[in-house]
Amino acid sequence: MKLPFVISIPHCSSMVPEEIRQSMVLSDLEIEESVDICSKEIFQFLPAEVILYAQWSRLTVDLNRDPRRRDKKGVIAQVDYYGRTIYNSGFIVDEKEIERRLEKYYRPFHKRLQEAFMHHTIKALFDCHSLNGIGPAEAPDAGGRRKDVILSNNGDRNGNPDGNRGRITCAPEYMHMMKKAFETEGFSVSINDPYAGGFIMKHYGNQLPFNGKISVQIEINHDLCLAPSSKYPSAERVNNVKNRVLQAFLEIAGKLDLAPDANTRQAI
Repeated sequence: MKLPFVISIPHCSSMVPEEIRQSMVLSDLEIEESVDICSKEIFQFLPAEVILYAQWSRLTVDLNRDPRRRDKKGVIAQVDYYGRTIYNSGFIVDEKEIERRLEKYYRPFHKRLQEAFMHHTIKALFDCHSLNGIGPAEAPDAGGRRKDVILSNNGDRNGNPDGNRGRITCAPEYMHMMKKAFETEGFSVSINDPYAGGFIMKHYGNQLPFNGKISVQIEINHDLCLAPSSKYPSAERVNNVKNRVLQAFLEIAGKLDLAPDANTRQAI
């Protein structure tokens, strides 16, 4: 059974092109800490019509940022998630370098996303991530223990519009249906807490409602996948989470009355 979904996994890679890697002061381990742990392992095997996953680290270019964003955590970040400086003092990420990376590493991914939405069989976008089990210092929930699954539609904690955020990308009733589907599989779930969604979900979600489609960001707590007292995934735990996520998606598809179709996977 193939589902008419687009699955986006933008933060799953630790790879950095050699010409960029030479200018970085971060160690390989520090670069790996910018990866959404297990996001690819969990979501790339869903029976979706289109699955797109990043080939390059978000430190090369962040696919989940507005291409016009130029601050220190913009589309070409100057500091990583932990506030560490990424580049050596002699390297300047100027506008020419930003444009080069956008053209080579950013636009091909987004071109493929855009093309996917043009197909009449596509009904939903799921932008998929993982996150720390405890909110880091710079997070809105610093020090707080997070739910297993966070679903986001750019709304409030009930999935309704939030006056400070703009249009929601999925109707509240669908958000609650999805929440119940994940809860049935044993996950604890929050809606738009601590995050209401990133650029991919919002940018494409603003187009989808006019075509009867939905756009949702999903974050999996990566503590579910890690071996006890370890920073590394457990194959047994990953498989358990992957199977439960699959069942939740099948339930969601049935409730949305979605028809099966062909399957395509690409690394961009």
